Amino acid sequence: MSTVTEPKQDRSRLTRQRILEATVQSLASRGWEASSVAVIAADAGTSRGALQHHFPTREDLIVAALDFMFEKRSELVRTVTVPDLTGTERVAHVLHTIIEVYVGTLFGAALQVWTAAAADEVLRDRIVPLERKFGSGVHAMTIRLLGVDDTDPHVRTLIQATLDMIRGLALADLLTDDSRRRRRVVGAWAQQLSEGLGLTE
Repeated sequence: MSTVTEPKQDRSRLTRQRILEATVQSLASRGWEASSVAVIAADAGTSRGALQHHFPTREDLIVAALDFMFEKRSELVRTVTVPDLTGTERVAHVLHTIIEVYVGTLFGAALQVWTAAAADEVLRDRIVPLERKFGSGVHAMTIRLLGVDDTDPHVRTLIQATLDMIRGLALADLLTDDSRRRRRVVGAWAQQLSEGLGLTE
């Protein structure tokens, strides 16, 4: 019995994952309006009926895709190791690492949903807790990588300002390759942040 059931469950999980990955790609490349259930089903290589078996409504699909995205982004957070550096070099390395968590397809797809949720109270109520969970994870990672104590209000404010800046840099990268300017900004801010956190050598 189990030998029959397990392959079926595996196929179901793979189908679900393909649908979620297709949703993320569609949101990032086509935008919110064009990412219909029919389009996403075609991208995932499945039928609309099969998609709706997993996700009865478009809202269910989008929220599940966001949760999937945030989990993928959180995996990036969890796999980051503490750099064997000190002072401003360490701070700059950490900033570049965090930026890599934000820049790319996942951030672009999430931005499409945030924009839609701003005008949709029901969707917003389902999205906000997911984003808060991810934000808390990135904040904790930043504290760990920098080796600072965020019970200090000054430190906590500096870290939050840094993460706000990084989201802005990720946003700028959606339209054009902003990597050159981003490196200059991060280099300058790393010096300021290391001084503010007392991490200069």
